[in-house]
Amino acid sequence: MEKGRKKGNEKINDYICDMKTKRITGLTLAFGLLITGNTVFAQEVKSGDAIPDGAVVYALPMTTLHIQVEAEREVFTAGPYAKFARTYLGLDARQEDQVQYRITQLQVRPYLEADPAHSFMVNLTGLRNAVANFSQFHAQGLIVLSDSHLGREEKSRFGVQARTVFTDKGMSSNLTQEQITLYRAEQSASGINRVAVPQSQTVEKSVERRAEEAAELIFKLRTKRVEIITGDTDATFSGAALGDAVKEMARLEEEYLSLFLGKSAYSTQTMQFEVLPSATQARQTYIAFRLSDTEGLMPASNLSGRPIVLELKADTGQPQPSVPPDAGKSAVKLFYRKPVAMQLLLSDGQELLAQSRVLIYQLGQILSFPLNVSTGR
Repeated sequence: MEKGRKKGNEKINDYICDMKTKRITGLTLAFGLLITGNTVFAQEVKSGDAIPDGAVVYALPMTTLHIQVEAEREVFTAGPYAKFARTYLGLDARQEDQVQYRITQLQVRPYLEADPAHSFMVNLTGLRNAVANFSQFHAQGLIVLSDSHLGREEKSRFGVQARTVFTDKGMSSNLTQEQITLYRAEQSASGINRVAVPQSQTVEKSVERRAEEAAELIFKLRTKRVEIITGDTDATFSGAALGDAVKEMARLEEEYLSLFLGKSAYSTQTMQFEVLPSATQARQTYIAFRLSDTEGLMPASNLSGRPIVLELKADTGQPQPSVPPDAGKSAVKLFYRKPVAMQLLLSDGQELLAQSRVLIYQLGQILSFPLNVSTGR
């Protein structure tokens, strides 16, 4: 009887201890805290976890690199006399039509957003300095309360391009006189003789002949402009007439030069890209976007363009994090993320396009800080 009574009491005691343990564990989770000895840590929130009343949910920050790129689009149309530019002007000219893009401006902006893989909850009730310290961590960007990333729309912008037209109006006539020789037969005492009969006929000028005349006119315009500017001319100009005459001759020269050197029409393309550095990647090298000489800016997934590479290199000489002060036996510790300063390099092959210094949070350490310690403020 006595042995049976003892065994029954032991079972009841074990049940009571088990219920106490479960109750303590439940209360601990309800307040969103993990207790280790006398230290209480903020608890990590998993998907589907219920958030108890009074708990503050926050996340560790991560850095997204927002890149805005502006590229200049050139549509080049070769001049009709391009192949004669070397002969008559001594200039080298492009002889084929071409579309080409060149990066003219880059802007890299780091943005903070909440890391969905590192969310925590903590109860600040009853701690004198906790709210103030928590606010300071939030203000300094070491923690974030919500996802601060705003959606950005990718935009392409092209200017209206007019059709390229070449003109040599007023330069000279498109027709010319050519002398040809015909022959006729004449009866003479000695027999039938062939007699030459010169004749003139109107024909269209060849392209080379028109190119030669255009070059001659260019040189005449240059000579005349120098004469007007230096006063070595019989013509007289009054007031603004001198300047107007010089400007008009310069305009005509530029128009005739385009017959040899071609014309270019320009527009601007602007697009936005984002790079999210990953702590799991050993080498911090990413394809930020791609550039095609004929199609312009395109995302990294489009393999038809050459890659523009973004590289992050550790900035040496950074100080080590200091040890947080001791808050006593009953410390409530907050997890936060210390960013790493990195050198950001954007390059197109061997050409360096941009260089900057940025703070990357997800590559840094996760540390803890006792919330109820006085910071002396």
